[in-house]
Amino acid sequence: MLKSMEKEIIIRARYLNQQKIRSIYFGGGTPSILDDIDIKKILTQIGKNYSIADNAEITLECNPDDLNEKKLISLKKLGINRLSIGIQSFDDTDLKFMNRSHNAAEAENCIHLAKMAGFKNITIDLIYGLPNQTLSKWEENLSKMFALNIQHFSPYALTVEKKTVLNHLLETKKVSLPNDEKIVEQFNFLQEKAEENDFIHYEISNFGKKGYFSNHNSSYWKNQDYLGIGPSAHSFNGKSRRWNVSSNKKYIEGITNKTTYFETEILSIEQQYNEYVLTSLRTIWGVNSSIIQNKFGAGIHAHFLKEIVKWISKKYILSEENIITLTQEGKAFADAIASDLFIV
Repeated sequence: MLKSMEKEIIIRARYLNQQKIRSIYFGGGTPSILDDIDIKKILTQIGKNYSIADNAEITLECNPDDLNEKKLISLKKLGINRLSIGIQSFDDTDLKFMNRSHNAAEAENCIHLAKMAGFKNITIDLIYGLPNQTLSKWEENLSKMFALNIQHFSPYALTVEKKTVLNHLLETKKVSLPNDEKIVEQFNFLQEKAEENDFIHYEISNFGKKGYFSNHNSSYWKNQDYLGIGPSAHSFNGKSRRWNVSSNKKYIEGITNKTTYFETEILSIEQQYNEYVLTSLRTIWGVNSSIIQNKFGAGIHAHFLKEIVKWISKKYILSEENIITLTQEGKAFADAIASDLFIV
């Protein structure tokens, strides 16, 4: 697998048109189980074939139970300068419900260990909208996180996938989730507490302290080009999407035999507009109506201006000098608003 990924790094060296690499992200699955030598090989291959910025953000996704003092020191020496830790919760009841292999004490301890190893840029994931998660329990969770003095976090509302244990529990009424009103209440409370603790809500699911916004996440929201390597990895160059097959076997065979191991979709002007609105509206930088007019044409621009009127009247959208952003109340309805602005 790793040899195939190294080959793909070489094969696709021209995809980004010699743009400087500002972010390298080891994600998907559990990349922290990779041996040091494997991480080093991948980073070396990237360095040989791409121009990497001196201050590039190099992130590794990991789980608390993957980390120990020795592993963290090793990762730091390899050049990893940002950790994304799948904490999910600092409450043992929540963790047990989500079938996580770590407990609350391990969650806190791994952050302390990471700091001791020299990591100064740490982000974690948190889940809200869980069964029996009252506002006071959510506040306790947030308080524990803020006390750890990390630089970034990404909160997500619990989602239910079909054919999962959680879906079965819900269908058989063994558990129940908070209603939409309570989830919005938790989200609004989260925004309030994050601001009190000097976090900037720069994207719907991303909060960072000044100077610690994720380069990697921001590239998605700013519609910048990105290149994905490995099975299921996605790439985007502004006008098309490309994604690799999910099967490890088919991916390796495709790389080895020089046969197709990916699919490509050329985006229409309307799809490019939808993509721009979906990603930009979620951020503090917002949607620039001048960009819509210049890039997508007068017709699409007129459609956009017409559709935002009702959201402005509801005070879910703020329009100032051609920049359209979501208000604090509007952030809870970001997907619905974006969908309403789409051209289908």
